[in-house]
Amino acid sequence: MAARPSIKDVAEYAGVSPKTVSNVINDFEHVSEKTRAAVREAIEALGYRVNIAGRQLRRGRTGMITLAVPELDVAYFAELAKHVMAAADGRGLTVLIHQTGGVRDRELAALHGFDAQFTDGVILSPLALLPRDFATRDTRLPVVLLGESCPAGSADHVGIDNVAAAREATEHLLARGRRRIAVVGGALRGRLGTDRLRTQGYQEALRAARVPFEPELVVPVGAFHWQDGARAVGAVLERGPAPDALLCLNDHLALGALRALHEAGLRAPDDLDVVGFDDIEAGRFSVPSLTTVAPDKAAIADAAVSLLVDRIDRASAEDASGHIVAHRLVVRESSGG
Repeated sequence: MAARPSIKDVAEYAGVSPKTVSNVINDFEHVSEKTRAAVREAIEALGYRVNIAGRQLRRGRTGMITLAVPELDVAYFAELAKHVMAAADGRGLTVLIHQTGGVRDRELAALHGFDAQFTDGVILSPLALLPRDFATRDTRLPVVLLGESCPAGSADHVGIDNVAAAREATEHLLARGRRRIAVVGGALRGRLGTDRLRTQGYQEALRAARVPFEPELVVPVGAFHWQDGARAVGAVLERGPAPDALLCLNDHLALGALRALHEAGLRAPDDLDVVGFDDIEAGRFSVPSLTTVAPDKAAIADAAVSLLVDRIDRASAEDASGHIVAHRLVVRESSGG
């Protein structure tokens, strides 16, 4: 296989110095148009390609960032990854995708840049990390956190207002006359993560509407997959009395819930309403189509990449900042839309 042409080869072809070729490649001003044209002709004739990796390394950069998420088979994270890659591509960056499985050791590896110099920064959605993990991290590696499983001020953070989002979804169900609303995936104790914050929003809406809170309607799940939603809702229906609405804390749970309702001979929204979270594409094509809280995934990705690039460029040690991104309730057939 022939060796790739080098700057020296281009210089010899164009009859100029390697420094002049470098000046043309980097678009420096003080090069005559005649010389610039000759160098560009040589580049095209030889098929020369800029060694971007080498250029980045000379600047102390790799040109790559890491996105570390719990599970790529949870559609929200796959769709978010697509937006992160688009935002990074617009800034000339490559994204490395790392699946942590929500395992602490893997999340720690991502938090510390995998103890290797192949990433300029990390966007991390943690589930298992402990407060002390953030306190002891090497702050020289730029990190942006997604979700709620992180202490305030530990790193730059991007997310939606989960309390407000769940409150709005619950208010929608209450406005439809629903009063026994089960929270599938909810939590009343434990770490202050997304599940507890969304449960808090649900409770606030009930309290404002003077609807009694029934702790047994908070339904925990082992994981946030389709089968977990189906299993949890099946158990709720078996023990009775049935709720008149389901607020599911992600769309996978909600789609599983729709299956459980079908198997029990019930229909949404005729027998009870179903609302999810995340606005994954599958929810638009389910029968019935799924009402859901839609976070602005493109805005989350853009904010996370922007914050990370800003940290990388400035090597800033300033205090961490939080960024709240918009969400909206998309009403579809599963709650009468």
